[in-house]
Amino acid sequence: QVQLVESGGGSVQAGGSLRLSCAPSGSPSSRYCMGWFRQAPGKEREGVAAIFGTTYYADSVKGRFTISQDNAKNTVYLQMNNLKPEDTAMYYCAAKRPYLCSRWFSGDFDYWGQGTQVTVSS
Repeated sequence: QVQLVESGGGSVQAGGSLRLSCAPSGSPSSRYCMGWFRQAPGKEREGVAAIFGTTYYADSVKGRFTISQDNAKNTVYLQMNNLKPEDTAMYYCAAKRPYLCSRWFSGDFDYWGQGTQVTVSS
């Protein structure tokens, strides 16, 4: 069983930056395809980024967000720059077995965190 704990959410103005962290317990994150997803009120959950060696991004965040992994700290990060009001959402960290991580956007992950809120004001 893998438990995921997110942190780093908050409120910023448009153009600002935040860094989200996800610390899995019970197993090294390097063994999993790790992803970030978000869900805004009234909208479906959508994929943001994923990593298993290779990194993957949704078109809406390419060039602004960076997913990375620090194996020594067993932590996955999502650096979010040039934030926009439309980035406002609850952000969730997720993990799945690494097979077919390239299909991460489907959201078919085995483990999910509780989420951390990101609010971007204009």
